[in-house]
Amino acid sequence: MRPKMPTSNDLPALSVKRPLLAAVLNLLIIIGGLAALFGVEVRELPDVDRAQVSVNAVFPGAAPETVDAEVTRILEDAAARVSGVREVTSASEESSARVRIEFNPGVDLDTAATDVREAIARVEGNLPDRVERVTIQKADSDAEGIINIAARTQRYTLDEFTRLIDNDIVPELLAVDGVASVNLYGARDRQMRVTVDPLRLSRFGLTVSDVATALRSAPFDVPVGSFRSTDQELIVRAEATAATPDMIEAVIISGDTRVGDVADVYFAPADPMNFVQLNGQQVIGLGVVRQAQSNTIEISTAIRERVTQLDARFDDIDLVVTSDNADFIRLSVREVVISLLLTIAIVVATIYLFFGSLRATLIPSLAIPVALVGVLGGIWLLGFSINLLTLLALVLATGLIVDDAIVVLENIQRLQKGKVAEKAAAVIGTRQVFFAVIATT
Repeated sequence: MRPKMPTSNDLPALSVKRPLLAAVLNLLIIIGGLAALFGVEVRELPDVDRAQVSVNAVFPGAAPETVDAEVTRILEDAAARVSGVREVTSASEESSARVRIEFNPGVDLDTAATDVREAIARVEGNLPDRVERVTIQKADSDAEGIINIAARTQRYTLDEFTRLIDNDIVPELLAVDGVASVNLYGARDRQMRVTVDPLRLSRFGLTVSDVATALRSAPFDVPVGSFRSTDQELIVRAEATAATPDMIEAVIISGDTRVGDVADVYFAPADPMNFVQLNGQQVIGLGVVRQAQSNTIEISTAIRERVTQLDARFDDIDLVVTSDNADFIRLSVREVVISLLLTIAIVVATIYLFFGSLRATLIPSLAIPVALVGVLGGIWLLGFSINLLTLLALVLATGLIVDDAIVVLENIQRLQKGKVAEKAAAVIGTRQVFFAVIATT
């Protein structure tokens, strides 16, 4: 006479007594895992970036010592007072200062950037008057672009093309979520040049300093007051901008001598700081720098979509993605996924080879996809990401899953050979090794 099935209400007994319920629970695990697959983040490595904020300032013509004493130290002192700062590093170069603020783990990047911006705003009045372009970005100022784009044209001159890139292309790329800044390489802004002729200058008995003083006092648009009545207020502005070469040439140096008498004035591209070429053609390079704690793959996908839209909008320019760090990440993730699939196939083949039974092979084999897909739901719930480390962990976990299933299956088969009924053997055999399997895992 076969032993009766245990009436315990534990999990093994419930699964045997209610097989439909067990199947539904497994289906729910699979559905939850597949749903999490569309929401979980995919990246190369876990998100361990500390919040970093960079402050850049331009001090035209200043030596590194002057920049350090009059700009960098003031910015450093202001940044050091911000809550949560772990480390402050700075660099003072000719005409520029860079301060990098690194925050403690767990600090929100947006909050950190806001605090730094407020701290810098409080000390901007202490900076020299000639300091310009104090910028704050949520990334390391020395970081390289994760995706590089080459812009080329056959229609525009280099200075016109630079202005087009600055006004129409860069703002579109900056609008992508996760982008900290866009670095330009090979760009040359349009400048007004004043070329002084020494012979003509000496003929009028003047010096270069006299010309520089006259140019510094060149007229600009200035507010001169307002008229106010009970019904309206009119703001008065004096339009005196010297914005063309003719206007600059008309600036008086001394007496009747004007700038045009001793110098040539014209528009020209700025002096080149670097050159960028693509297949022998001069281009302007754009390097997209990501924010700290942002996702390289998501930024790459959004940037490529935006580049396609911009390329279709402008007929006279051509945008080409020359390098993309996300390509390596995608390839690495794909290789690990292939390794995971090969691992599953090898494990299933090994089980069949040793058991020699399709039914005995099917049971632990079904446990593999249910467990692996279910893990995706746990990854999403805990806020983790699918990355190289988690995928490699899944590769290793595949063996653990199969080991546990084989241990339970062999114990059930042992009881069945001892003349125990199938369902009773399933419950008793699982119950006997349940704690050992959990502890080992």
